[in-house]
Amino acid sequence: MTRTLLLFGDSNSHGTMPMAALSDTGRFSRAERWAGRLQALLPDWEVIAEGHPGRTTLHDDPVEGPHRNGLRVLPALLETHRPVDAVLVMLGTNDLKERFSVNAGDIALALERLVREIRASAAGPGGAAPGILMVAPPPIEEVGCLAEIFAGGAAKSRLLAARIRAMAERNGLPFLDAGELVRVSPLDGIHYGPEANPVLAQAFAEAIRRHFP
Repeated sequence: MTRTLLLFGDSNSHGTMPMAALSDTGRFSRAERWAGRLQALLPDWEVIAEGHPGRTTLHDDPVEGPHRNGLRVLPALLETHRPVDAVLVMLGTNDLKERFSVNAGDIALALERLVREIRASAAGPGGAAPGILMVAPPPIEEVGCLAEIFAGGAAKSRLLAARIRAMAERNGLPFLDAGELVRVSPLDGIHYGPEANPVLAQAFAEAIRRHFP
C-alpha cells in the first residue's frame, strides 16, 4: 500500500536555483531536485512537494504577499492530500528576513505552532494525526542579491538548528539538521547548489524509512 509524504517547505523544497539577480527564476528539473530524487528512493511512498518560494512559518509578508504565510495554507494542503502519513517540515529560512524582526527562538516557536496544526488536523490515515519529521535548514550567508533582504539573518541562522532541535525533542518529533549535510550557495547565500540535491534526498529517505517504517 502506497503511503503519502507531504514536503512542506519553501524555495529550497521547490527546487529554486541560486540567484545571481532578484529577477532570476531558475528551477532544477524535476528529476534533479531533491524532492524528485527522494521520490525515486521511496517507491512505496507518494512524495508530494509543496515548496513555495518565500514561504514563512506564520508571517504575512508585507512585501511578497500574505499567501507566503505557511500557517494560512497548511490546513488546506493537509485536507487536499489526505490521508497524509507523514509531513516533512523544512521552514524558517524566510523568517530570517530583516522585515520580520524575529529571532531563532521565535522561529522555533512558530514551527511548534505548525506542529500543533498538523497534529490537530486529523489528516492522517483513519483520521489520525500525520507523523512529522522536523528539519532545520542550514545557516545562511549574507551575500549577493539577497544580502540586504536577509540583513542580520546570518547570525540568527547559526542558532536555529539548536532551537528547532529543542522544540522537536519536547514534542517527541524526529529531527534532522540539514546544516550538517549541505551548505548554501556562495552565490546568494540562501539556496542550494546542485550538489546538495542527492545528499538531501538520501538523508531524508533514510530518515523516513527509520522513523516511519
